[in-house]
Amino acid sequence: MALSDQPRKFSFYGQGGTLFGMHLVNLFLGLVTLGLYFFWGRVKIRKYLWGQMEFEGDRFSYHGTGKETLLGWLKAMLFFGIPYLAAGKLPQLLGADKILIVVGALFSALLFLLFIPMAVIGSRRYRLSRTSWRGIRFSFRESWKHYFGLFIAGNILIVLTLGLFTPFYSARRDKFLISNSFVGNQNFEYDGKGGDLFGSYALALILAIPTLFLSMLWYHVKRTVYLWGHTSIAGARFQSTVTFGGMFKLYLVNFLMVLFTLGFAYPWAQVRAIRYTLDHLTLNGPVDLDAIQQDAQAVTATGEELASFLELDFDLG
Repeated sequence: MALSDQPRKFSFYGQGGTLFGMHLVNLFLGLVTLGLYFFWGRVKIRKYLWGQMEFEGDRFSYHGTGKETLLGWLKAMLFFGIPYLAAGKLPQLLGADKILIVVGALFSALLFLLFIPMAVIGSRRYRLSRTSWRGIRFSFRESWKHYFGLFIAGNILIVLTLGLFTPFYSARRDKFLISNSFVGNQNFEYDGKGGDLFGSYALALILAIPTLFLSMLWYHVKRTVYLWGHTSIAGARFQSTVTFGGMFKLYLVNFLMVLFTLGFAYPWAQVRAIRYTLDHLTLNGPVDLDAIQQDAQAVTATGEELASFLELDFDLG
């Protein structure tokens, strides 16, 4: 069977009004249950957003549950949250010597650094495993332990080079995260290189203050286009056509909407951002989507809740 070279498009059908209503219900139930409903409410939002995304005529689905995320949060608090808070706060509250306070603070910081890789990888693994398209699950198949060295070394080099190593670290991180991500039995691939963006990043840094940091938005757009352009699956390559002008207008309008409505317009801003991203995203090249077969992986939600605890929750929901 001949495979089509026509660009395959993504679509998003979510509505701000619907999302706003869901947020209101979640807020009310969250207050009534003293916050317990937060986990179920967040899952409800994700199910809606995932279900409004479409590729090749089929919608995505999210299969996570409130019970999973609640249990994950409890585990995260037990094994990380409590030791982290105890080490950082207890010595000071108990009036301990300054040395013990410093030791506690250092131990707390060490815990923070140790668990960031676990949170990032665990979160990605959980969310991908709970996402499907045409009934086929996504997955992430690498350990946080292998990400740990990359994370520590990369951030040390960023500090030592006063930030100039950032594009190289970003490329290595993107390759690790993308190339170990699967849909069914097919893995995504990333072939980007940090050196390709170093000049743009250095220029954005130089122009940051004169342009009131608009140069950093320009770099963000350039990096987004580059990242998608160097991501592929089964020989087909993604393409993003977002532009600096389009992104600037999106961010400006969203900011003003949220600001002048005291935050009530956030659902509409969220929908506008997702729709803009997907409207400018295609998968180009011949690829046999029917050859993608189910190959699900079993994971838990603990990594996801560590990510939320560390404020690293960067998914669409």
